[in-house]
Amino acid sequence: MARTARPTPAELAPGWPDAPSADAAGEAARRFAVRLREAIGDRSIRAAARDAELSHAALLGYLNGSTWPDLYAISRLQAALGQRLVE
Repeated sequence: MARTARPTPAELAPGWPDAPSADAAGEAARRFAVRLREAIGDRSIRAAARDAELSHAALLGYLNGSTWPDLYAISRLQAALGQRLVE
């Protein structure tokens, strides 16, 4: 069975990631991206991805709103970065 197409987080949050989204899912993804960027801080995207055992391309997708993070990725990032990234 084919997966239902859905908009990207950035499509649900015009002005990504600086402006809030009226869509609940878009806003949750936007807030995650903002917290992720803050948690990464001065380290490189590649270093953060390596620490979380994820691909740097996945992190870039979360940060630019082109990809939805899943619970596995969120859990790995929270553990590696030592910060809660979702509410």
